[in-house]
Order: sequence, then structure tokens, then C-alpha cells
Amino acid sequence: MTAGKPQHLTLRINGDNVDVLAPAHWTLLEILRYKLALTGSKQGCDKGDCGACTVLIDGEAQLACLLLAHNCVGKEITTIEGLAGPDGLDPVQDAFDKTGALQCGFCQPAMMLSARALLARDNDPNREAIDDALGGNLCRCTGYTKIIDAVLLAAKTLRQSDGQ
Repeated sequence: MTAGKPQHLTLRINGDNVDVLAPAHWTLLEILRYKLALTGSKQGCDKGDCGACTVLIDGEAQLACLLLAHNCVGKEITTIEGLAGPDGLDPVQDAFDKTGALQCGFCQPAMMLSARALLARDNDPNREAIDDALGGNLCRCTGYTKIIDAVLLAAKTLRQSDGQ
């Protein structure tokens, strides 16, 4: 890839193939926010410290500010805008609402996506597993208690829907 010439990319975002033209050096975060207006992924530190840009790549929480967009071709990208399904909110989104885990909202999309990645691999996490999964997401508004409560509630909801 040449740095100065825009590149054509086809990305799979929230279940849809999306064609974009962008400089080769652009990150996935820049594509999401500035080409596609998917602003749920926040631009915070731009160096991987705050976690506000977290998205799911093939189901795993990843920092979009550190990923070159061209390296995401062929992968399934999920942003907060794609988390809810045709039947309504994802259980994680619903649990954040029910527990009052939402504060200013800046970090919440990333927190929810990190929680969703955790619950996809462990539907009965303990507090230590939740702390670890959310460890890369900083929140300046809360003490994390309600966020952890939300993840525990979402896990319970998912287990009940699976008949466990």
C-alpha cells in the first residue's frame, strides 16, 4: 500500500459490506467515524490507553485506533451501532440501562462491546474475569460498581435465554 494514494477497501461492518476510499495509513477508527459516521466508537487517546474506541473484530474486543483499516478486510467488525438485533437491545445494552451503569456515555459503547466479547466466551464470569475483560476501558464517571453489576445481569439474562 502506498501512503499517499487513497485505497479502496471493502469492510464487513455490522453485518453489511461497506466500500470506502481512504488513505492507506487510516485506522479503522478513522474510517468508522469520519467516512461512515459511526460515532459510537470514540476517539480518546489515539494510543490504546483508554479503550474508548473498542469494537469487536471477529467477536473479540479490539482497539480501533491501533488497527489499520486495510488489515480489517475480510473480518467481521461490530460497532455499538450493530450490537442491537432485530428484536431490540442486546442483553448487555439492556442490563446497562437497568442497572444505571450509564453515565456521560463516552466510554459506554466500548464497555458494552468489551462485556459482549467476554460473555460470548464465558456466560458465567466472576468479578475477577469481568475486571480483567474491562481492564482496558477507562471510565472517569463511575466507580465501576454498576458496570460490573450490568455485566453480571447480562450474563444471567443470557444464561436464562439459553436455558441454563
